[in-house]
Amino acid sequence: MNVGIVESAPPAMDAESIKKFRQRLESYNLRLIMNARLPRDASGVEAFDADVKACKEAGAMNLRAAMTARRYEEFDTFEKFKANFEQCQNQVALAEPVLRKHRIALALENHKGWRATEHAAWLKRVGSEWLGVHLDFGNNVALCEDPADTLKILYPYIISCHIKDMAVEMYDDGFLLAEVPMGDGFLDIKGMVTTLQKKDPNMAFNLEMMTRDPLKIPVFTP
Repeated sequence: MNVGIVESAPPAMDAESIKKFRQRLESYNLRLIMNARLPRDASGVEAFDADVKACKEAGAMNLRAAMTARRYEEFDTFEKFKANFEQCQNQVALAEPVLRKHRIALALENHKGWRATEHAAWLKRVGSEWLGVHLDFGNNVALCEDPADTLKILYPYIISCHIKDMAVEMYDDGFLLAEVPMGDGFLDIKGMVTTLQKKDPNMAFNLEMMTRDPLKIPVFTP
């Protein structure tokens, strides 16, 4: 498994800083995933182009973006969710020509904002080889998805991953969700990794562990 991966951003965007940053990564034999700041509107495309160029020069294997917060906390109406989803789609539409120009892919994380079917349908509509998924192994549990279903639905688009194990516990308003040490949770880590390595033997598995109280998923509330 390829675990020699860091998810980061360079300390500065000038050419000399990028050069030193890349040399440091290479000295550690690390692969790089860069966090992308997508343009909010057309006025931000030029700055995004410069950022993508710097990321490419830093040696990034792909870019990653987490565009949403927790859907069930951020929105109190479906209309507000749809407006936000439209904004996300518009931002990615602005970003795609820049990604194509620099020939580097952007992986959109399933960040508790979109169900797998919504996420996959969007990427299918766009149909760009420069857009894909950064699969978080456990996030969509918060949307009451079976992780095996999330993997199956998003599989054609997965470029890179956040690997983790998850556990749940009931509480009055729903369930608690937390990252736990590998093997202590309920995810089929071995099966998920095997499936993804069949898709891409060089798949990037980036360990993500949150040191926080378990998230409250209030599925029994309005």
